Formats: sequence, C-alpha cells, structure tokens
Amino acid sequence: MRIHILGICGTFMGGLAQILKESGHSISGSDNQFYPPMSGHLENLDVEMIKGYSSKSMPDADLYIIGNALSRGNECVEYILDNQLPFRSGPEMLGEILKNRKVLAISGTHGKTTTSYMLAHIFLNQGRDIGFLVGGVSDDIKGSASLGTDNIFVIEADEYDSAFFDKRSKFIHYSPSTLVINNIEFDHADIFDHLDDIKRQFHHLIKIIPSSGEVIYFSDDKNSEDVISKGLWCKSTVINDNEIKISFEEQELEYKGIAYSLAGLPLIGLHNFKNYIAAILAAKTDDIAINDSIESLKSFNGVKRRLEYKGKFSNIHLYDDFAHHPTAIMFSSQAIRMKYPEKKILGLIELGSNTMSGGSHGLELLDTVACLDNAVWLDHKNVLSDGNNITSSDNIEDFINQTKLILSEYDIILLMTNKDSHKILKPLISYLEKK
Repeated sequence: MRIHILGICGTFMGGLAQILKESGHSISGSDNQFYPPMSGHLENLDVEMIKGYSSKSMPDADLYIIGNALSRGNECVEYILDNQLPFRSGPEMLGEILKNRKVLAISGTHGKTTTSYMLAHIFLNQGRDIGFLVGGVSDDIKGSASLGTDNIFVIEADEYDSAFFDKRSKFIHYSPSTLVINNIEFDHADIFDHLDDIKRQFHHLIKIIPSSGEVIYFSDDKNSEDVISKGLWCKSTVINDNEIKISFEEQELEYKGIAYSLAGLPLIGLHNFKNYIAAILAAKTDDIAINDSIESLKSFNGVKRRLEYKGKFSNIHLYDDFAHHPTAIMFSSQAIRMKYPEKKILGLIELGSNTMSGGSHGLELLDTVACLDNAVWLDHKNVLSDGNNITSSDNIEDFINQTKLILSEYDIILLMTNKDSHKILKPLISYLEKK
C-alpha cells in the first residue's frame, strides 16, 4: 500500500513511518521542516520527503495519515476532504498494526520516554526482538521505533489528542494489556481545560484493558489513585503498598518480602529511581525476573536530553534536560543538587510548553528551582516577570547575553527546555570555549 504521512518529521510520525515501512508499505511524507536526527533517519529508510503542504506536490496514495499538528485550512487537508480521499490519524493506524500484539504502554505526565526506553532495553538485552515506538533518542537502542518479531510491543503512551478529527487521547488506540501510570498532573492546556479532563481520558483507557491485563501505578500519586477509584476491571500492581515497597534512600525495591538492590544503576535522581521501578515491574508482567531486569538496566545509559551531560567547558559542567512541567523542573533540579551538593548551580529555564508559557502553573514555577543557587528564565510571554524579582527575558538573544554575564560564577549549568536546546547550548559553549 502507498501511504503518505502529513507531519512526518515528528518523533511519533517518523517512528510510525519506520514501522509501516517494515510492514511492507511504500511511504512518503510532508512537513514544513525536515531537521536532524529524524530527517537523516527518514533518508536512510528511503522515504520520499516533500517540504511544505502544497496540494500540487502531494503524491497519489492509497491512504493519507494526518498528524495532530495539522488542522482545517491546511491545503493538503482541504484537498483530501474535498476529494474524499481515505485518511486516518497516526495513532489509529498504529492501533491497527498492534491488534495482535501484547502492548505494554507507558503513560503519565513525566518519565514516559525514559521508562519506555528502560523497558525496551530490558527486553532487548534479554534477547527478545520486541517492537517499540518511543519519543526521543537513546544511545543504547538504534532508532526510536521497530516492528520487531516478538509478540511484545512497548509504546510511549501519550494523552495528547490524536488528530483534529479525532480528539481521543492517542493511547486509547493502542489497546494495551499492561499499562504503567507513572503519574498524572495537569498539562497540555491547549487541549485540556482541567485536570479532570485528563483523568477522564485515563479512565477511558483503563475501561478497555482486558481482565487478564494489568495496571501498574504508584500509590503516593493522588491523581492516579483518583483514576483507579473510578473503576478497575483488571489486575493491578500498586507500588508502595503492603506487597511492594520502595526506598530511594536505600536504593531498594522490596517485592513480596524479598529485597532487591538498585544501587549502582547509572541514572540519578528520585524520578529515575521511580522510572527504574516501573520498568522492572512492567517487564515482570511478561515473566522477566526482577534480578534479570536490574542486571539489564546496568547497561542502560539514558535518553538524550534527559539530564544529558554535555561536557566540561572552561571548568563548568553543562547539562541539557527536556523538563517541560514544574514537577519535571523540580525533579531535575533536585537530582543535580544531590549529585553536586557543594557546587554552585545555575538553572536556565525556558517556558516552552503551551501550558507553562500560558501561565497555567502560576508562580509555583519559581519554587521548583529553590534548591539551585540562581536561575535565568526565558519567559516569552512575561507570565513570571511582572512584579517578581527574577532574572528573565522574553527573547532568546537577551536570555543568552544575560547568562553570559554570570556564567563564570557557577560550577554547574542546568538547561531545561522542551524546545530546541541547541539554540541556547551552541552560543554558550562557543563563549565558554573562547574563555
């Protein structure tokens, strides 16, 4: 089948392109921009890439897949509708491919990408040729997607909507048999009005998990507990209950009276400790022993832009993190403080997500970096700046210049943004290398 993907350069749609290609389809795709690493990946897949959304340049296809960044008014979308051409959303298409697979889905506001890669790494390290589709890039796994030959398929399960014509959350289409809920908080203010809207989507997802399936969640996450209380029709694994206890201080998991040590695993911070636990227990639903999972995770080196160490420049250590939400900013800040308790740490934070840049989180953002020595904020819409004694800018050039003025006072720089971090990192690294 000839399939054309509109919005192909995103991590999800690019991963879907690979899976469709491995399934035997001929794939082409359109997007406004083609940028690495996805552009190079699509080239290696021999995918025809068309820049822009002119209907005149859109090829004939048996099916068109429309990404959720596109809406009515887009020339290609209007052409498809006017000519009654067959179309689907990306999540719906992936759901059809996964109908006969055992899907292990990793959901939640934070930790989806890292936990998904941890789980995929466990299976692959154990010699299983699983399928997977994960956002982001891991140095330990080639590519962000694979069809695989094993019955298992690991997926990063997002609550964002599927397309302009399908407002269901993406994860509804995947029909998982194992669901991890890392945590639930308010996010995606561009499509959800309230936290209860997000909880409702998780409730809908739990409704379709078969009775033989399993939900894994943390008992100390109130919003996850609220969702579970609305109804559960399958098995559950409750982390931090009577049978499963975890201790971050002791780096230990106690499962049904047996203690397992996670000391020495490479990733730092409470959030990564919880990610480890979730991945280990998800793997156990397919009979991977806890000790085997721990052993496999010793060789997992993390995900790019998740507290990624970029190197030492002019005696300053530089970290790049994808933090997109107040809780993620707090977790990353605390992890770096724990690693460097005596060092002077500067946080560089861009309010990049629609939710943060729109001011939905209010002044609680300022408290998330309380453990750092100082912070500079890239606040495009000035939602924090008015009346607050903070260092901030509403444009990237001024933000970088303000940072340069104080860089030399610090030992550690932690950049946190879900936008293109290279626009900030490159000029800062160049400046430091010249000193």
